[in-house]
Amino acid sequence: MKTAGVEVDDLAVAYDGVTALEGVSLSIEEGEFFTLVGPSGCGKTTMLRSIAGLETPSAGRIAIDGRDVTDDPTEDRNVGMVFQNYALFPHMSVRENVAYGLQFHDVDDGRDEDERVSKLLDLVDLASFGDREPTQLSGGQQQRVALARALAPEPDVLLLDEPLSALDAQLREELRVQIKNLQQALDITTVYVTHDQAEALAISDRIAVVQDGTVEQVATPESVYRDPASRFVAEFVGDNNVFAGKVTEGGSQLAVDGATLPLPNWADARDGESVALSVRPESISLEGIDTVTTDETTLDATVRTAEFLGDAYRVHCLWNDQTIAVKTAATEPPAGDVTLRFDSDDVHVL
Repeated sequence: MKTAGVEVDDLAVAYDGVTALEGVSLSIEEGEFFTLVGPSGCGKTTMLRSIAGLETPSAGRIAIDGRDVTDDPTEDRNVGMVFQNYALFPHMSVRENVAYGLQFHDVDDGRDEDERVSKLLDLVDLASFGDREPTQLSGGQQQRVALARALAPEPDVLLLDEPLSALDAQLREELRVQIKNLQQALDITTVYVTHDQAEALAISDRIAVVQDGTVEQVATPESVYRDPASRFVAEFVGDNNVFAGKVTEGGSQLAVDGATLPLPNWADARDGESVALSVRPESISLEGIDTVTTDETTLDATVRTAEFLGDAYRVHCLWNDQTIAVKTAATEPPAGDVTLRFDSDDVHVL
């Protein structure tokens, strides 16, 4: 299957004077699984629909495989799209739904239509379901039919708009693995939209975090999680504890509502500067329970709630009128007064 890169340059989209996207630039590599993640209404679906040709940009440029497609209609872009609601035809069989896209594309690979459809149904593990109607399928099976239909004309780029949002948690996890495996097997450039941060971290080669129509950060899942570029990214992607205040004591302390926290030596902050620190829950240990390091910050706190996660507890502690989340390997739910510790190497300065 042919694949292509996608370039988005200074893209803007507005509806009746309201800006949905502004100044968005992205470079998506050939064969990459690229995810747009952000809260509802941030503009990620608008970005995907603009790449598909379903939205008209008010400014900027979009190129696929090096060709400017900004003004091209959808049918001339050779993209496949899977919508949130799957959009299957209820009066057609599964096989007819998959074959539908071939009516509008000239794909000559030496196979007839029936053989091609059979291959796709086999690829998505639905080889024996070709004669069924969509209403006879589960939500996960319908999602796979929609995926096969989008792949039928061998698109250069596959676009997925929150395809798993209507499914239960366990099925979402199973299907996201299947989608990733399929994408890797076909080596097809894929742009995926989701509001689920865990899904974005699990499935992507790179992630673009979107807020209010702009891109906050583009990086690998590991970099987005461990090295967030802004406070929004730190708080949106995964659990995080953020301590905001002003720098004091010659750049060595952070004053947080009457309390102080030591700043890492490498923070390079100046007195009076507003700074936020972030620390992931799994980087905070409970004294006497978890392994601690030698270079520690120590906080005296009180346990408010403890949630059992199966392999750990997520404990919500109160320190200085601020709730701190801790993920601990405790075998029983912690309670009462506790001492929290974390290493300066696990602190990120925003």
